[in-house]
Amino acid sequence: MQKRQIMEIIEVVTEQMAYGGAALARHEGLVLFVPFALPGERVRVRVPPTTKRWVEAELVEVLEASPERIVPLCPHFGPGKCGGCQWQHASYEAQLRYKSEIVREQLERIGKIQEPSVRPCLGMAEPWRYRNHVQLRVIPEGLGFVREDQRGIYPIDVCFIMNEAIYELFQEVKKQPLPQGVARVVLRGSARTGERLLILEGTATTVPAALPQGTAVARRDRKGRVQLISGKPEYQEALGGRHWRVGANSFFQVNTEQAERLLGIVRDLAGPFRGDEVLLDSYAGSGLFGLSLAREVGQTFLVESHPAAVADARRHAVGQANVTIIEATSEGALPNWQRYGPRPDLALLDPPRAGCKEPVLHALGKLQVPTIIYISCDPATQARDLRILLDQGYTLDIVQPVDLFPQTYHVESVARLHFFPSPV
Repeated sequence: MQKRQIMEIIEVVTEQMAYGGAALARHEGLVLFVPFALPGERVRVRVPPTTKRWVEAELVEVLEASPERIVPLCPHFGPGKCGGCQWQHASYEAQLRYKSEIVREQLERIGKIQEPSVRPCLGMAEPWRYRNHVQLRVIPEGLGFVREDQRGIYPIDVCFIMNEAIYELFQEVKKQPLPQGVARVVLRGSARTGERLLILEGTATTVPAALPQGTAVARRDRKGRVQLISGKPEYQEALGGRHWRVGANSFFQVNTEQAERLLGIVRDLAGPFRGDEVLLDSYAGSGLFGLSLAREVGQTFLVESHPAAVADARRHAVGQANVTIIEATSEGALPNWQRYGPRPDLALLDPPRAGCKEPVLHALGKLQVPTIIYISCDPATQARDLRILLDQGYTLDIVQPVDLFPQTYHVESVARLHFFPSPV
């Protein structure tokens, strides 16, 4: 493609929302991604010089606005500002539709799946104040998030996606001097239990003077090692009828209310249970899914490699005699499953954003696990992995998007696959 030599300002009409949060438009063979635009809008954009077939363009002016455009709630939202949210300018109904459309588009384009059965995205009654975990950078102006254009840190004094527990903690922390040596502040906490965890990343060994009751404080160094400063190095979250201990290095879903809903969806898609099934929870983390379903099946195997998550899972599994926890990578354990237990009747997959390693998917195909529930926070890698499973004889019957991240482009989706042996 011939290089565009100069910065141009052009007028385009956006077509659809792309994964990543920008609206997609086209101009003279060039694909444009326009942050802060919405589908169906006529806009003026600034296009930088490029030799590629696609480029991120800067929104200059909205000439004809979408009826779904609204006034953002947060004063820190917008071009050159906080990068925590991407879609506050879109109505919540539109956000949910975009997410279902994006999941479907990724399955069709990357997974080569024709007419996938994608259900409407399940949203929140109140799509604010949901995050139980945020990471803030320390700068001379105070605390902030990475800017939406990745050009430094944008200081904030309010945030409408923090849950009530950590927002109260944020307000206390930001109005007092932080101890010397703090480079980053991590806030974690439960709006259900009221417990909080403040993590100071760097060399600090003292605690800010005034903190809400029920706040624990820990220090984490550059190697990820955690040292307790005050209180317990964890907080408790209530979900699925039980309490979960969440430590400084623990993974836990950032939206507790929607995580509860996600657990219900997984249970519904996996059941009904006879009571004697063998359940495999791969990439199990602290055991949210596997341990929650363990009481309904015969045997449960959790596979997890992160030491902190394994320790959490073992504490959570106390008293559940039918649970076996395997400290190993999924790609190490599953291809040699005969060493660990019988063939699973049901496999749960909840991998990180990068998706599953291929040996995991091929091992499941070789085992011919009858049902797989694949939980994903990245529709692109999920689509890639589902294609590998489909090529091994699996059938995809349901994909259910769930909005764990309102006001952003991120989406969780749950897919169910069945294996039907070929007739002899």
